[in-house]
Amino acid sequence: MASADSDDFVHLHVHTDYSLLDGAAKIDKLVDETVRQNQKAVAITDHGYLFGAYEFYKAATDAGVKPIIGVEAYVTPGTSRHDRTRVQWGTKEQQLAGDDVSARGAYTHMTLLSKSTAGMHNLFRLASSASSKARWASGRAWTARSSRSTPMD
Repeated sequence: MASADSDDFVHLHVHTDYSLLDGAAKIDKLVDETVRQNQKAVAITDHGYLFGAYEFYKAATDAGVKPIIGVEAYVTPGTSRHDRTRVQWGTKEQQLAGDDVSARGAYTHMTLLSKSTAGMHNLFRLASSASSKARWASGRAWTARSSRSTPMD
């Protein structure tokens, strides 16, 4: 495998400070570092929402960097997004060791990237639909989840 030069490497899974409790990258500093490393493009994939998309798009295009808008969606484990049945992944040993990225079976993550303006608009619709259908339970919010049947309209 040929080694990658910095100008053809692209980070495709980056959380900004819009991913609460998970991302620390400030958008302006992320773009500055991308430019410093001579990278031509960079993506943001914040958890569940696209609140930083415009700020990122503007900062990246102003700096001559190709912005790739994405989201790390919360996806149901093969069930309807309204079904709260938990589905466990992995072996028993992994589950007992706490190696669980599925919120104890409530969802999994799927990184989605847009290739075009239409794709970006679909991500906006998907994230909006998922969050507008999220409900409150026991005084705390359920995670905004999507399923394969989430409507895009």
